[in-house]
Amino acid sequence: MNVFVLNTGRCGSTTFIRACEHMRNYSAGHETRIHLPGPARLDYPENHVEADNRLCWMLGRLEERYGDNAFYVHLHRDPEATAASFARRAGFGIMRAWREGVLLGAEEDADPLALARDYVDAVEANIRLFLKNKSRQMEVRLEQALEDFPRFWAAIDAQGDLQAALAEWRVRHNASG
Repeated sequence: MNVFVLNTGRCGSTTFIRACEHMRNYSAGHETRIHLPGPARLDYPENHVEADNRLCWMLGRLEERYGDNAFYVHLHRDPEATAASFARRAGFGIMRAWREGVLLGAEEDADPLALARDYVDAVEANIRLFLKNKSRQMEVRLEQALEDFPRFWAAIDAQGDLQAALAEWRVRHNASG
């Protein structure tokens, strides 16, 4: 069974995958196929956990390819903290793409925090709508990952070193400056 960790970014997705790397019966990756176009973009191996915030723009393709035959995690963090983290990265990556490519005409000097809030709200709404009819799904909040992650581990019948996986949640991976 494949597992997709749907998220905005800046919410613990790198840590989530680091924790999943302690599983023996699943492979795990963070943004492993972001460079591939077309059908190859979603050609993940069986029994793989993938976290990639760009999947929120490919939910139609994800539905066609995997539908209800995968397990979905909605990983998120306090929206204000997420937006603040994105605002610190306003000049590149997804925030630059949001300002320049999605919100065509947004002023270059637009308030980075307001743009980040808009991005977070839009992505969260996309994920919630996609998950409405999924039978195998759960929510994991960064702020309570030590409680939520063991429930995820059990839900997918993961095997491996859960204690080592939980230790990853005590490390700040990929933190903004």
